[in-house]
Amino acid sequence: MIRLTYRIETPGNVEAMAAKIASDQSTGTFVAVPGETEELKARVAARVVAIRHLPPTDRPSFPDEGGGATVFNRGEADIDFPLDAVGTDLSALMTIAVGGVYSIKGMTGIRVVDMKLPPEFAAAHPGPQFGVPGTRRLTGVEGRPVIGTIVKPALGLRPHETAELVGDLLTSGVDFIKDDEKLMSPAYSPLEERVAAIMPRILDHEQKTGKKVMYAFGISHADPDQMMRNHDIVLKAGGNAGVVNINSIGMGGVSFLRKRSGIALHAHRNGWDILTRHPSLGMEFSVWQQIWRLLGVDQFQINGIRVKYWEPDESFVKSFEAVSTPLFSPADCPMPVVGSGQWGGQAPDTYRRTGQSTDLLYLCGGGIVSHPGGAGAGVRAVRQAWEAAVAGIDLETYAKDHPELAQSLEKFADGKGA
Repeated sequence: MIRLTYRIETPGNVEAMAAKIASDQSTGTFVAVPGETEELKARVAARVVAIRHLPPTDRPSFPDEGGGATVFNRGEADIDFPLDAVGTDLSALMTIAVGGVYSIKGMTGIRVVDMKLPPEFAAAHPGPQFGVPGTRRLTGVEGRPVIGTIVKPALGLRPHETAELVGDLLTSGVDFIKDDEKLMSPAYSPLEERVAAIMPRILDHEQKTGKKVMYAFGISHADPDQMMRNHDIVLKAGGNAGVVNINSIGMGGVSFLRKRSGIALHAHRNGWDILTRHPSLGMEFSVWQQIWRLLGVDQFQINGIRVKYWEPDESFVKSFEAVSTPLFSPADCPMPVVGSGQWGGQAPDTYRRTGQSTDLLYLCGGGIVSHPGGAGAGVRAVRQAWEAAVAGIDLETYAKDHPELAQSLEKFADGKGA
């Protein structure tokens, strides 16, 4: 069985709406049809297995669906879908168990809050190729977070200008660099030219130091064949990572790429926000992220503590827990990527609120490159902040003997780390 949990809001009866979801999304029609039998319904029909009532609200989440009511009943419903009726195709899963529920009449709010899939899904989909252990192996980082930064500004730099900035970052001791998600292959910086300008510097740095910094190039494209050509450009040049905007290229694009990929796939979730910002509509990240993990992303951006965007800290914590919890085995966990306005100042809270985990990629933009002492000092400051966090020493105390961290605290104390 495939179990979905829906948070229902309605001026009517929660049990009745749950039954309608189960019917409409499996065997139900508005009139009886030829061949529709009780035996057929028993074999493939979805069924409600539990209802948990929640306190009602006086404000409808879909304002136009209120119908003049002043009280809106709420509850969570567990509904089981037979595997025989859905199969392991993720597009079928999303169509049957998720997509259609939003169009059902009579609800003033509907949110998908949980999904439990049977092990047949693990056998049907590849999952991450590299994940946490592969990311650590490719970056050579063990026992601490992978420290990363972003090429900024994302728009406007030409390939040779980007390469100059990357050259400075390589000497900083950073572990990971990425293109901003908005940078793919624009006319002023075609991907092939950007790769040709950057990868020789990365490979030269590896020859001199023994450390190969992971660089994730923006390879997203709506045409899967062109995206594979982008992938091949990176791989042929010695690269080992690519940024994929998963909402933009879709499930088919990620599936096509993963089955042919030789590089780590760094998933950016831009566009996810519209699915989740209203607490009574859309879906939880814990549901949505399962799709992309099954398809095989290796690194998953999830924002962070005190971000520059809308997301509260509690949402980040739940996202971290979601991607760090095995669906079927530890091998299906991608590397969590903590970003958005990060600098060393959030390290203690990040360490505490992620259950004292260092299995993450800590991505700082301005928090590294805007350090008063330069990017190298910025990287050292972030590492020092994490050393303090793991040792249980407050940052101000640790900064007394670590000047880069002290400068960072003075520079970014107002939280402007990006």
